[in-house]
Amino acid sequence: MSANTPANTPAKSTGSCHCGKVAFEVDGTPDSATACNCSMCQRRGSLLWFVPREALRLTTREENLATYQFHERVIEHRFCPACGIHTFGEGTHPNGQRMAAVNVRCLEGVDLDALTVSHFDGRSA
Repeated sequence: MSANTPANTPAKSTGSCHCGKVAFEVDGTPDSATACNCSMCQRRGSLLWFVPREALRLTTREENLATYQFHERVIEHRFCPACGIHTFGEGTHPNGQRMAAVNVRCLEGVDLDALTVSHFDGRSA
């Protein structure tokens, strides 16, 4: 936190695609991420930070997002149609909670080497 941030203000992260057409903020800061080996995640190289969907807010227009779905079509992979960067995904946890999977590579100021990365076998799921 900066010296100008009150101690009771929750941490917030900001992120965007490459061209800035898709930008967002999310409550909190990641200390861990998940690397998935499914056919989508392996190809795009994203590291995912899972948060409740209400913790993520777009700061650009919803119309700037494109959506891709595959396999069982339960996850909405959200990306910028202009530059192609996958910024986050949306889905529902088995307990019914709406979740966002934020691509931490799109967040400003994240030290990727400091994150604890767990691996998920999405190919077998």
